Amino acid sequence: MTTLLWLRRDLRRGDHPALGAAAGEGGPVLPVFVIDPAFWGDAGPVRRGWLAATLLATRDAYDGRLCLLRGDPRVLLPELASALGADAVHASTESEPGGHARDVAVADALTGRGVRWVETGSPYAVTPGRIVNGQGSPFKVFTPFSKAWRAHGWRGPAVEPPDVRFAEHDSAPGAWAIVEDALRACPTTLPPAGEAAAMERWHTFLDASLAGYDTDRDRPDLDATSRLSPYLKFGVLHPRTLLTDLEPHTGRGVDRFVAELAWREFYADVLANHPDSLTRDLRPELGSIAYDEPDARFDAWRDGRTGFPIVDAGMRQLLAEGWMHNRVRMITASFLTKDLHLWWPLGAKHFLDHLIDGDLASNAHGWQWVAGTGTDASPYFRVFNPITQGEKFDPRGDYVRRWVPELAHVAGVGVHQPWTHPSGHAHGYPKPIVDHAAERLVALERYQQAKVKL
Repeated sequence: MTTLLWLRRDLRRGDHPALGAAAGEGGPVLPVFVIDPAFWGDAGPVRRGWLAATLLATRDAYDGRLCLLRGDPRVLLPELASALGADAVHASTESEPGGHARDVAVADALTGRGVRWVETGSPYAVTPGRIVNGQGSPFKVFTPFSKAWRAHGWRGPAVEPPDVRFAEHDSAPGAWAIVEDALRACPTTLPPAGEAAAMERWHTFLDASLAGYDTDRDRPDLDATSRLSPYLKFGVLHPRTLLTDLEPHTGRGVDRFVAELAWREFYADVLANHPDSLTRDLRPELGSIAYDEPDARFDAWRDGRTGFPIVDAGMRQLLAEGWMHNRVRMITASFLTKDLHLWWPLGAKHFLDHLIDGDLASNAHGWQWVAGTGTDASPYFRVFNPITQGEKFDPRGDYVRRWVPELAHVAGVGVHQPWTHPSGHAHGYPKPIVDHAAERLVALERYQQAKVKL
């Protein structure tokens, strides 16, 4: 009897607990992906393009037997199970609010037809919700969560059963054409997709960059980060695989990389416990902070035309690559929330529209961390100075010159203050749209007023 394996944020074949559980049913396994209009329509051309590339690679990984459907999974999966006589649908556990609600509905629909719903594994080393404090409550701060997460530990990578067999079933008419069209329509240059490409990138990072990761990870002018976040986004790699591969390694670079994985798991845990935090302040007591309405300055931020080179370089990298260096994500987010005084969901949505690694939990809570409304216990005095941040983390100016060609003629670190250069604005680069020093004081005063109202 055929068993269905419904793929979502686990678009891989290796280290796949749900695949092993499905194969354990004893019959052939049919891997299925559903193009759900509820997601596909809102994803935007960049995310659709990366998903399309990943789906094509996943089809190859499953020997061409990935069944692609299009429509509402609450309807399609029970129909497919009935047509094949399948008595079980296997999937990885989903903790994101929308995905969890969808899965509950799918499970109910399957149960109504006598089909079992089986969840095994999740996109995380530790499934969100399992790490709690001594009182049985979820953690609110990263450091104690990280300690408990490490102490909890995780299982080793899942091994594919040697006798797994894959069933064949026709995809929905035109479904793969939709995927191919989405890939062609993607406006950014995408990295190589699929498990093999992800593992190649991972091993390159292990060999070339892991040892210096603790310090070099903050340098956007260097290729010193893993660049694995787009693959983790759709589960092309599992973090448990990475953690296992790190076991023979030691040093500050290893510790820092594990900490970054812990941040990803922490934010997933926070979102699972506070689903409204996708679009609302995690700390409602700061809801009285005064924000401005978006205007032409918001457009300048989105287009990379603020007059602050490190901000503009990051925003242009986002538009060109669908990715941005993490240090620069913090700088650009701080500029929007603290210099332009705009509410963080505006920036979070823009990032999700363009990031190929746009993870809901990490994106929303990264923004909230910078904005001061999230998990950080002392956010009030953190206002990133875009000039000194650029000078510190892009000390030669190479990152700015790479993405802001109007400043290519300005040598060295001086590129971060083009207004001090005799011809800094000679090639059309705009002057700063705000006075950072003045807007910093405005931001601090608004936070102080919100605190007083508590």
